Amino acid sequence: MQHVFLVFIGGGIGSVLRYLIGLRLNHENIPYGTFTVNIIGSLSIGLLMGYFLKTVNHTLTENQIAFLAVGIFGGFTTYSSFMYENLQFLINEQYFRFIGYTLLSLVIGFLAVFLGFLWGKLI
Repeated sequence: MQHVFLVFIGGGIGSVLRYLIGLRLNHENIPYGTFTVNIIGSLSIGLLMGYFLKTVNHTLTENQIAFLAVGIFGGFTTYSSFMYENLQFLINEQYFRFIGYTLLSLVIGFLAVFLGFLWGKLI
């Protein structure tokens, strides 16, 4: 039950942060906020994983995973929002935006998680 509470609290924190960034950065035609939180979330998860891999016990506790990875970053990143926004591009026949947004999100997101992982191992 403690893990459920940690996911609940972390998810609330992540969701509020995502909402605030979306309010600030989403534009009517391009969802910059969603893109930004996905890249920041990818970098952060990679950083967290890389850092904890180099620590003495080489792992996160179940409580840390529940709160940080599942809770905060799960609430913060926006896969369902990403899919919805892409569907809107397709419905509105904005194929170039659909392809560009999808490819940039996937490629830069992966690079961010990879760089975060490497960075985390260095600190």
